[in-house]
Amino acid sequence: MSIVIVGGHDRMVSQYKKICKNYNHKVKVFTHMSADLNKQMGRPDMFILFTNTVSHKMVRCAVDEAKRSNAQVIRCHTSSSAALTDILENVR
Repeated sequence: MSIVIVGGHDRMVSQYKKICKNYNHKVKVFTHMSADLNKQMGRPDMFILFTNTVSHKMVRCAVDEAKRSNAQVIRCHTSSSAALTDILENVR
């Protein structure tokens, strides 16, 4: 499964990738808004939005891309590794 994580902390990016790799998922992590963010996201199966650490503009961009690709959107207030692990456990 391919996943795009939007939000979170810069220092946690490597941990997010490691956790997703343990569940055999491909992942892209975006912690900051870039000019062509919607083109970088691709067409993943799922978007995970860490809503506490992300701007409204990034959320809108991710939700719009999710609608285009018919992907699942999961919103989580905390951006901890435990929260990501819990999300991936419940998705299986």
